[in-house]
Amino acid sequence: MEELRHVAIIMDGNGRWAEKRGLRRSMGHREGSKTLEKLCLHIADKGISYLSVFAFSTENFKRSKEEVDFLMNLFIEMFCKKFKTLQDKGVKVIFSGRREPLRQDVLDSMDEIMKKTQHNTKLIFNICINYGGHSEIVDTTKKLCQKVVSGEMNIEDIDDESFKQHLYQDLPPIDLLIRTSGEYRISNFMLWQLSYSEFYFTDVLFPDFDEKEFDKAVTAYYQRDRKFGGVKS
Repeated sequence: MEELRHVAIIMDGNGRWAEKRGLRRSMGHREGSKTLEKLCLHIADKGISYLSVFAFSTENFKRSKEEVDFLMNLFIEMFCKKFKTLQDKGVKVIFSGRREPLRQDVLDSMDEIMKKTQHNTKLIFNICINYGGHSEIVDTTKKLCQKVVSGEMNIEDIDDESFKQHLYQDLPPIDLLIRTSGEYRISNFMLWQLSYSEFYFTDVLFPDFDEKEFDKAVTAYYQRDRKFGGVKS
């Protein structure tokens, strides 16, 4: 089995976790943020090089203003305060997604944590906020078109590798995608990077997806036979 370098997680089920306990959905998001911090440290300790998480999609703006505002404030709190442990652990934080129409205070907190962790190398932590897989492919296509029009590139130079380099972040392909909460779809998440990924679905709601549950997913990954369209003898 190929070495596990890049793990992606669709962190689903925070709201349902709270509702099952008679709590506001926001309490599920807060609990999920605690789980994410612990998982990130665990993943760094396991020697995995890249972690991408789906924190907020372009479609999530359709949710109630109260929930969206809570999530934006939670992001600021996480990036400005809670991620100090990740920073000290050697985690480099980057972001994927469109900056518009995120609030300026959210953008400032994102820029601050990127600057503070820019020289860290233990784990590259890619947080997808205001992200959509279709949007990323469209935005990347526009970047390449602009370079061709300006003469910076020839159209013949556009291939898989150059396209990858112009995505929101130039990351290796995702080896393992994990989705929690029992849903069996990828919800417009990192479509280009998932082309040959292994998928792992679990009924566990994200706030309960602890280090032990993550290790189960890793064990399942190493039991797979990745062929990348070929046939292994």
